[in-house]
Amino acid sequence: MTDEYQLQRFVDAQSGVYDTAIRQLHKRVLDPAWMAFVFPRFVNCYHDPSTEAFTIRSLDEARAYLLHPVLGPRLRESLGALSWLHDLDPYEVLTEQDRQYLHSSLTLFAEATIEPLMREMLEIWFGCRAEEVTITQLNLHA
Repeated sequence: MTDEYQLQRFVDAQSGVYDTAIRQLHKRVLDPAWMAFVFPRFVNCYHDPSTEAFTIRSLDEARAYLLHPVLGPRLRESLGALSWLHDLDPYEVLTEQDRQYLHSSLTLFAEATIEPLMREMLEIWFGCRAEEVTITQLNLHA
């Protein structure tokens, strides 16, 4: 199998950290140390030089991420680990940075797939609103 988008970089980054990230998500902790490669965002959306290597550069790359046999299931599991957010206001329980990262990642993957999970999470956590910076960078602004 070819790795046209070098998705192995995400698998490598998650190696040894992913299980800890899941435990932390269940405990209501989002850590910038792993947010960039557990909830990747579109290029130019809330990145600094240390996280630039984990940007997604196209909707096709986001689709490949979702279809990846390791990364797709992990993203879905990570979202499931945030189920505690379902009846809370993310503006009250998450830092601004965590909200931006999560909202941006969800917006990217919601635009990349018709899979209901991504849109359901946007609905539950962000009132169905796409994250504006991400939409602008994706060039999908109406």
